[in-house]
Amino acid sequence: MTALIEQTAFATKSIRLANGITLPYVEQGDPDGTPVVFLHGFTDSWHSYELILPYLPPSIRAIALTQRGHGDATRPESGYTPADMAGDAAQVIEELGLGSAVVVGHSMGATVTQRFAIDYPGLARGIVLLGSVNNLDQNPGVGDLAREIDALFEEDVPAFARAFQESTLAMPIPAWYLDLVVSESCKLPVPTWRTVIRDLVTGAVKATDLAAISAPALVIWGDQDAFVQRAEQELLVGSLPTATFMEYEESGHAFHWEDPARTAADIVDFVERLPG
Repeated sequence: MTALIEQTAFATKSIRLANGITLPYVEQGDPDGTPVVFLHGFTDSWHSYELILPYLPPSIRAIALTQRGHGDATRPESGYTPADMAGDAAQVIEELGLGSAVVVGHSMGATVTQRFAIDYPGLARGIVLLGSVNNLDQNPGVGDLAREIDALFEEDVPAFARAFQESTLAMPIPAWYLDLVVSESCKLPVPTWRTVIRDLVTGAVKATDLAAISAPALVIWGDQDAFVQRAEQELLVGSLPTATFMEYEESGHAFHWEDPARTAADIVDFVERLPG
C-alpha cells in the first residue's frame, strides 16, 4: 500500500460545457469499462481522488472532475448550488458519451451527487456518498464554517485552508498530499469561498427530497467525522429507498485520504454488484 500513496503523475484534460463552464478532469481505465464519476468536496479539486485512483481496476473508467469555482475550473461569480453543479456533471456524462454513470461524491460532492440522482435519474447507475451531509442548512458544523468564512480576509486564506483541511482528518496522511490539498484550497479567492458555501446552504438537499432517488446507494461515514454526526447518517440512510451503510472506525471526514485502499475496494465492490 505504501508505494501506491506516493505522488503519481496524471494527465489533466479539460472539457468545455455548453453552459460555458470549463472543467479539468483526469481519466483512467478501459474506455469501455463501467463509468464512475468522482466529485470532490468544498475547496478541493480532482486531486481529492488522487490517492484512490491507483487502487481502481481497469474495468472501471474513472473520471475525477474539478467542479466549477474550484482548482483550475471556470470560476463564475454565482451559480454554486448543488443543482448547478449537478447540471455540470450531467453535461459531462452526456458530452463524454457515457450513457449513465456511477457517481461518487465526498462532502459537498456528496450533496451534489444527491441532487444529481434526483434531477437526472436516467444518468445515475448508482451513487456513493462519502462523508455526506443532507439538510446542510441545519448542520451546526457547516453553519460555523460559513460564519468563519464571512470573517475571512485574503491574507488569512493559507492558514485557514490548512486548519480547515486538517479538521477533516482523524489519522495522518502523507505530508506532500496535505500540502497539495491545501494549495488547491488556496486557489479559491475569498469571494468564491463565501459564494460556494452560501449557495450550498441555500440549495440544500432536504431529507424529504431523497425519497425520489431510485439509484442504488452506498453511504460511507467515518466515526470521528467532525462535521457529520451518526444521527445525520441514520437519517440519510433511512431516507434513501435503496442504501447500504458502512462505518469506518477511527476515521475522519476525509477518510478516503486516510485509507484510500479500503475506500477504493468498497467502491469497486459496490460497482461490481450493480445490475448490468
